[in-house]
Amino acid sequence: MSSQSSDGGPVGTVEGTVVPLVVTALVGLVGVVAAWYVFVRSTDSLVDLFGLLVVAGVALLALWVGSRIAGSLVSPYNVAEVAVEGPIARERAGGVPGSPTGAGADDVVEQIELADADPAAEALLVKLNTPGGEIVPSEDIRIAAERFDGPTVAYATDVCASGGYDIASGCDEIWAREGSLVGSIGVIGSRVNANDLAERLGLSYEGFTAGEYKDAGTPLKELRPDERAYLQGLVDDYYEQFVETVAEGRDMEPATVEETEARVFLGSEARERGLVDELGTRRAVTDALEDRLGEPVAVREFEPAHSLRERVSLGAQRATYAFGAGLASAVDGDADGLRFRR
Repeated sequence: MSSQSSDGGPVGTVEGTVVPLVVTALVGLVGVVAAWYVFVRSTDSLVDLFGLLVVAGVALLALWVGSRIAGSLVSPYNVAEVAVEGPIARERAGGVPGSPTGAGADDVVEQIELADADPAAEALLVKLNTPGGEIVPSEDIRIAAERFDGPTVAYATDVCASGGYDIASGCDEIWAREGSLVGSIGVIGSRVNANDLAERLGLSYEGFTAGEYKDAGTPLKELRPDERAYLQGLVDDYYEQFVETVAEGRDMEPATVEETEARVFLGSEARERGLVDELGTRRAVTDALEDRLGEPVAVREFEPAHSLRERVSLGAQRATYAFGAGLASAVDGDADGLRFRR
């Protein structure tokens, strides 16, 4: 039997809360009886009062030992949940108030690895609400999920696009809501062209480079045709890698993945196209995990520790996060001024 969270998902089980309390109480009772017999009942002198104090001290110690034993005997959870929310970057983005909060890939990977190292975590639930972001950090999270020793389920809430879908494709199953936006299997390479503005301001670009394409993509100069072809080639290579990753993870043909044309789909159509396995609420996801594990599910959310100031800042930014911020966050490329995003 499971208790319910505010969004309808189970957050604990009767076995996970009652049993530890019973074990703790029994061990504490044994300690009280033993201390009473040794220090009070078997004593006929005036030290009885002192004996009562000793009983109280031993009882407290027994309760502490009992709680430790109970914690080792009964795990309070069996499913680890890790969230990826906001644009994905190597480190968690702060930004100004009103900008979307970014998901720090290193933090997410660390939490997945901690869950994997915990014997209590029999399954991993990856909650996704992200427009995507940096290419390699997204891959790092996906690889960490693939390495988790146990069933892995990706659950898309509002948006699971681009780098977010890259992560989802590394899980055993993908769940979404009917209104979730899923997909955007594509890559964008962009650069700011400030050449005309620089000329109006009387500025000119003079580069000192070693290597023909070292400054390809620099905003203050026009692209040559060969430079444009070179940069487009990088985008094409990233895209080919993305398609192959999704095709392998979802057991699809690469041509079928390419037919999505980097579009996003509502959850229902994403399911029809094979991008999503099931549609449902978080409760439905945990019910499915119960069937797979063969036991009631209790979920523990793994998240990096933050200071009070960071928590307040994160709360304010999440409150102002909106889909209008875009379907992908920018990623710095190797070339100066050029930005890639997935």
